[in-house]
Amino acid sequence: MAKRLSILGSTGSIGQSALDVIARFPDRFRVVALAAGRNVELLAEQVRRFRPSLVSVIDETAAASLEGMLPADPAPDVVWGREGAEAAATLGEADLVLSAIVGAAGLPPTYAAVRAGKTLALANKETLVMAGELVMSLAREKNVTILPVDSEHSALFQCLSGQPHQGVDRLILTASGGPFWRMDVEALSSITPEQALDHPRWDMGPRVTVDSATLMNKGLELLEAHHLFDQPLERISILIHPQAVVHSMIRFRDGQILSQMGPADMRLPIAYALSYPDRLPLGLPALDLTRTEPLTFIEPDAERFPCLALARDAAREGGSGPTALNAADEVAVAAFLKGRIGFRDIPAVVARVLEARPAGAPADIEDVLAVDRWARRRSEEEIQKV
Repeated sequence: MAKRLSILGSTGSIGQSALDVIARFPDRFRVVALAAGRNVELLAEQVRRFRPSLVSVIDETAAASLEGMLPADPAPDVVWGREGAEAAATLGEADLVLSAIVGAAGLPPTYAAVRAGKTLALANKETLVMAGELVMSLAREKNVTILPVDSEHSALFQCLSGQPHQGVDRLILTASGGPFWRMDVEALSSITPEQALDHPRWDMGPRVTVDSATLMNKGLELLEAHHLFDQPLERISILIHPQAVVHSMIRFRDGQILSQMGPADMRLPIAYALSYPDRLPLGLPALDLTRTEPLTFIEPDAERFPCLALARDAAREGGSGPTALNAADEVAVAAFLKGRIGFRDIPAVVARVLEARPAGAPADIEDVLAVDRWARRRSEEEIQKV
């Protein structure tokens, strides 16, 4: 019987890659729900091809536009807003939910999927950054399996499989370093959005690509790994690995290291999460070690990548810090891409928001979202001062 899937964020980079994987195996997968934002033209194509029973968009205007593009028979139920995304995440017939909505908007439907007891393929790292303790506690209560989709966390998941927890000494996240890891620090002030979006290894969405250039993505992934694998922060390291062949590693207490290697293609970790514990023959080029560049690993430079320290400090202090960190970064990156601030202003804005963040820890998801709204407002105020 085909596995029934709900895809949250179907028109984004991960969503499109997931649907590419799904289309290769029509006997194994069936799409029952799609959720997206405003790209209704692409969404309409996806609906016509995969025929889900429910589709969600960002608002009522987008819903009306989508309905005008779809045939009357068969027509899916079209819903919108937060309630619509949550409906897609909790659809009764869905066996697995792929959470791939970028940013804080992905938290409510992802939390709803866990609350509904759905198996979760998690590509929305903000869910665990913003509300890791709440989400993981609920997942344990509901006995929900969370399968990581990020290439680094998929790598760790594979390396940790079958390993005694007490034998693991360290998790090592690798980072390509983006396009600027060797650039003089002073030269970073003149970086343009076009340069930041020119990633040397991965094809990703705009925010994730800029976060890769600042290494904020590794800071967020550190938080994600901390919650996902129940490891203390001091046992999680980050190394720049420009070749992007080793996607992450674990070190055992006897000093030996186990790594996961593969081509830089997001369809591989996506397919593994969708088909787990099986592996699918995707027909993609295999990693050829005879043609691979020499593998190098470098400690990140703290002056060049201040976002790493900001993320680690926010993770260590907990409370509202991780939520404020994520919101401030999201707003600052958007401002940079619009030319409103410079590249090096991104960590500066995040730092000032973190300094002013409210005290205390969010008690529930609504508290988390309230901190997120506060941080976004404060970020805009700080951007105005740049």
